[in-house]
Amino acid sequence: MSMFSSKTGITSILKSFSGADRERAKTAALNKVRFSTPKEKGIIESVRVALEEHNFHFIQEFTYFLREAELCDEEIVAIMRDARKIVHSLTPEFADLVEALLGINWRKRNINATEAFSEFTVDVMIAHNTYIQIGITKLILNWIPNDQETDDWINGSPSESVQADLQTVHTLLNRILTAVPMAFDVVVDTIAAKFPYFKKPAHVTAGYIHNVLWLISSKPVYEELLLQLVLQKLLILDVSAPRDEIEALREDSDDEEDEMEADAMFQMDDVNTQPKQPRPLDHPIGQMLDICLLKLFKFLDDKCRPTLNANDEQRIVKNRFFKMLIHIFDEVLLPSHNIHHVQFVMFYVCSIRPAYTEAFLNFLWLKVQNPNVSSIIRHVAVSYIASFLARAKFVPLSTITYYLKELSNWANTYINDSDEFSSKNCSLKANMVFFSICQAMFYLIAFRARDLTINEKNLLLLNTLQLSRLAMCHFNPLRYCLPPVATAFAGVTRTYQLAYCHTVLERNARRKLATIYGHDKLMPEETLDTFFPFDPYILPLSSKYIEPNYLVYKVHELEEPTEIVTTEIMRRKRGDSEMVEEDDFILADKRQKLSELSNSQLFDKQFYYGTSPGFNQQ
Repeated sequence: MSMFSSKTGITSILKSFSGADRERAKTAALNKVRFSTPKEKGIIESVRVALEEHNFHFIQEFTYFLREAELCDEEIVAIMRDARKIVHSLTPEFADLVEALLGINWRKRNINATEAFSEFTVDVMIAHNTYIQIGITKLILNWIPNDQETDDWINGSPSESVQADLQTVHTLLNRILTAVPMAFDVVVDTIAAKFPYFKKPAHVTAGYIHNVLWLISSKPVYEELLLQLVLQKLLILDVSAPRDEIEALREDSDDEEDEMEADAMFQMDDVNTQPKQPRPLDHPIGQMLDICLLKLFKFLDDKCRPTLNANDEQRIVKNRFFKMLIHIFDEVLLPSHNIHHVQFVMFYVCSIRPAYTEAFLNFLWLKVQNPNVSSIIRHVAVSYIASFLARAKFVPLSTITYYLKELSNWANTYINDSDEFSSKNCSLKANMVFFSICQAMFYLIAFRARDLTINEKNLLLLNTLQLSRLAMCHFNPLRYCLPPVATAFAGVTRTYQLAYCHTVLERNARRKLATIYGHDKLMPEETLDTFFPFDPYILPLSSKYIEPNYLVYKVHELEEPTEIVTTEIMRRKRGDSEMVEEDDFILADKRQKLSELSNSQLFDKQFYYGTSPGFNQQ
C-alpha cells in the first residue's frame, strides 16, 4: 500500500519527524559533508601539505573542524596522538590550529582522552614557548564557574563532580609548571587578567578564588604574588559593600522576619528544629565578600596554625608565611582607605598564636616611630594598634599596658621636644601623629577601662602615664579627638581621679560656638579623620572565625549611661550575633553628626558623664 493512499499514513509520518528532529538531521548532514575532507586528510597530512606546498587550505578546514565538530573520546585520542608526532613542526604559522587543539573540551572525557590531551599540551609548550600564553589561558578559563552553576558551589565549595573536573585541570597545570618553568610569570599575569568582574554572581568569584588558593597550596612559590592579588580583589569588593548599606538592608530584612514571626506566634514549636543558620546577606557584593572571606580564613588557618607534632622545619615555614602576610598587609591593606572587613584577616591570624600578635604589633609600632614614613600612614598604624588592642580578647593585659606606656612615653617626649615655634603651631596637619597617639590612648583607656582599673596595681600604672599632662598641654589633643572618645575618656579619668578634662572640653566647645556665631555660619571643627579598622564585623558566614576572639564593649559598672544609651546597648535583633550590636560610637553616619554639632544643648548632652565608648547617643 502506498504511503500516500490515506491521510492517516501522511499524518503518522509527519508526527514522527518533528521540526527539531529535522534541524538535527540537517546539521548532521552538513557536518558530514563539510568535515569529511579534514577527517580523511588528518592533521599530519594537512600540516605536510602546508609545509611542502605552502597550501594552508586543509589546515584552515581542519581548524574549523576542531572548533565546530562534536568530537568523541576516540577521535580526540587519535587527533592528539597525531599532533604529538608533528609537534615540532607546529611553528607560529599554525597558531590558529594549535589554539583550536588546546581549546577542545577535554575535561569530562575518559582517562585516555584526558591523558592524550595533557601529553600534547605539555609537549607543544616545551617545543614552542610561544604557545605558553595560549595554553595557560585555556586552562585558567576552566577555573571560572558558569553563571548557572550556583547549585554546584555552596558557600564557595565545589560539588564532588566539579572538584573531580578541577582536579584534572590542576594536575595538568602542575605538569606544565614543572616542565616549563618560564610559565611562572604567564600564570600570574593570566590569573590577574581573567579574575571575574566583581559584579558577577557570588559563586563565580568564590569559585575562582577557590582555585587560586588551591594553586597556592600546591605551588608555594606563588604564595606572595597570588595572595596579594586575592586581597587586592577583595578590597574592591569591600569598598563596594559599605557597612551602612549592608546594615540598612539587614534591618529591612529583620523587620520582615519579625513580622513573619509575629504571624506565626501561636504555632506549635517544633522540638526537632535544627539550629538556625546565618541568613545570607541581601547585599549581593556583601554576600560575595562574605563567602570569599570564609574561604580565605579557612586557608589562612591551614597555613598558619601549627600542628601538635610539628617539627622545626614546619614551624619555620609557618613563621615565614606570616612574615610574608605582614609584608602584604604593609603593601595592600595599610594604605587602603575606607575598608571594613578585609583587614580582619590579620585579626584572625594573630589570634592563632601569641607570637603572631607580638610580631604584628611590633611591626605597627615601628611604623609609627619611623619619621621617614608619611604622617597619614603613621596615623593609620596608630589606629590599627588602638583598635586591635581594644577589640582582641586574646591580647593579654600586660601587652595592653606595655603599649600604653610606649604611647605615653612617645607623646610626652614629643611635648618635651617641642620648641617655641612648634608650640605656636598646634594645627592638626603639623602634629597629626601626636594627636593620633593621644586619641589612641584615650580610646584604649576608655574602651578597656574595666580591665585597666580592676585593681590598685593597674590604677597605679595609669597614674604613671601622665594623662593629665597630655590632656592639658598646649597642643590641646582633646580638641581634635572624636567627641565621643574625648567624652568617654573624660568620664573614666574623672571617676578614678586620673585627670580632669571636662573643663578643657567645655572650653573647646565654647571656642567652636564663638567661631560659628562670629561668622554667622557653621564652620567645621578640625577633627582627626579617624579610622578604627576593627569596628564590629557584620558578615554573618565568616563571622564564626572572628566572633570567639572579638571583644564587644560593655558599660563600666561605675558609669551611669542615659536611658537612650542603655536602649542602644540592649537593642539587638533575635538571632543576631553579639558582635553585630551597635557597640561602636564611631559608626560612619554618627561620625558626621558628631563632628558638625553646633548647638550648645547638644554639646551639653555630649559631655554627659555616663557616655561610654562603644555607644553613641541618638
